[in-house]
Amino acid sequence: MADSDERPGEMSEGLQVELFHPESDREPGDTNIQALGFDIHPVVFPVALVLIGLFVLVTLALGEQASSMYTALFNFIGDNFGWFYLLAVNLFIVVLLYFAFSKYGKIRIGGVEAEKEFSDFSWMAMLFSAGMGIGLMFFSVSEPLYYFQNVPGFWGAQPETGAAGSAAMAQTFFHWGFHPWAVYGLVGLGLAFFSFNRGLPLTFRSIFWPLLGDRIYGWPGHIIDLVTVFATLFGLATSLGLGVKQVNTGLSYVGGDMLGVASVPTNPFVQILLIGGITLIATLSVAAGLDGGVKRLSTINLYLMFALLGFLLIAGPTVFILGTWVEGLGAYFNNILALGFFRGTLAPGGGTVTAWTVFYWGWWIAWSPFVGMFIARISKGRTVREFVMGVLVLPALFSTIWLSTFGGSALFNSLQGNGAALATYNDVGQTVAMFAMLEQFPLGALSGILATLLVVTFFVTSSDSGSLVIDHLTSGGKHDVPRVQRIFWALVEGLVAAILLWGGGLTALQTAAITTGLPFAAILCLMCYTVYLGLSNEYEILESEEFAESIEELSDNENVDVVTAGDEMVTDVKENDDPASSD
Repeated sequence: MADSDERPGEMSEGLQVELFHPESDREPGDTNIQALGFDIHPVVFPVALVLIGLFVLVTLALGEQASSMYTALFNFIGDNFGWFYLLAVNLFIVVLLYFAFSKYGKIRIGGVEAEKEFSDFSWMAMLFSAGMGIGLMFFSVSEPLYYFQNVPGFWGAQPETGAAGSAAMAQTFFHWGFHPWAVYGLVGLGLAFFSFNRGLPLTFRSIFWPLLGDRIYGWPGHIIDLVTVFATLFGLATSLGLGVKQVNTGLSYVGGDMLGVASVPTNPFVQILLIGGITLIATLSVAAGLDGGVKRLSTINLYLMFALLGFLLIAGPTVFILGTWVEGLGAYFNNILALGFFRGTLAPGGGTVTAWTVFYWGWWIAWSPFVGMFIARISKGRTVREFVMGVLVLPALFSTIWLSTFGGSALFNSLQGNGAALATYNDVGQTVAMFAMLEQFPLGALSGILATLLVVTFFVTSSDSGSLVIDHLTSGGKHDVPRVQRIFWALVEGLVAAILLWGGGLTALQTAAITTGLPFAAILCLMCYTVYLGLSNEYEILESEEFAESIEELSDNENVDVVTAGDEMVTDVKENDDPASSD
């Protein structure tokens, strides 16, 4: 098998290739073109660039006509396929929980010996920053305030009452809780498993290996990856472009209204400068790599989030916040099944479902290739059960705490305070809702500056993690890509955002990106089956006599510890630091 002086990692990786990798002579990036510091897939990279350029030009040329066309398409999908979105996302939760708590939960991503690349804290920081950190900054105040005044028909509460506040928190929990993370978790698990356990490219095409086999390396796979590049790049570019408008408005409000120093102008020129600054920071982070850049910034993000969260918990209405959290959780858990399947067809409230729930589900699904691939990249070495619990449960619960703290403080100001946060939200819009709320509590200007800094760092981490994902997609699924290539895609994201911001096509493209959620939803339903096939095959091999014989040979090496589960299935192979202890 292997000489005794070999590390167990080397032996296990050989075992993983020999028994678990598919019989194929193809390798990730084996047809790549390497030139000028780039390492690119000969089809996906150039075709993606051409399609991106054409789509931007067409959107700018059509102007308002493009916006109207994309909006009509989105409304058509929401009205006619909203039911499918609801069913699909509920299915994803059930499937993920089945994978976690069935016999497949003990399977380790990367093989029995695979070690974690990142600590639990760094892993959580990165997946949360990539998943929805920036969204929580903007919607944690504005969304509860919207529902407080416009109570969804599902709840039947009177607007601007305590019952409306409880409904507002539960509805917001629903949109930011388990359902979106189930979408990300399913994609992340599928990509991680087929890349690390099967040695396939770290791209979306690999998930369909059980159905397509070597055809994933042909045009069926190219088309899948091209659609993924499209959804990822335009999702990031439109979020960056629309987000800097919110940063610009926030800076203007903090500098002028809160500090009284100087109001930052709100215009496209300032916003393009902001895009340039954010893109520059993201480029430096991307150049530093996953460990030196993205991980470090994500960790800073989490510390800043804890600082802002802790400050408001102390300076704000602490007892009210905690009560809001508990009451909101109760209403959420009590109605999660009904909310998950509520379409509004037989009762009032269908407008809320289409305008908010279907919008959100389409957005999460459209972003799932980006976020799922990034989560997959950082999750090697974790068991399926650990992965699902980490991705599905912990971020969702943390989101409820964050939403209760910021949304609850805004509701406190509306129900028991001067109502200034709600009034500002109605007058100016959601871009300043958080700043208007922070202004009502001590050290509002300082917390407003901290919130602005956090928004910027979240934009940076979204941009650089997105660049890493597009690098994988356009390099044939290689895990490591040249630094020049990472920098290139970070600059392309910023350039596309700036052009669309200047030309007025951001909203149109955001709607277009969300409409890709429908075909992706169907693909994700199919993915449930392909991931099941993969895990089932893995479990069969782990239980096979051939694997048992290989493990028995490993066990004879005193430098190796073989760890088994209760049913004697091998779950880990690791180096024994104290060989004498195994005697």
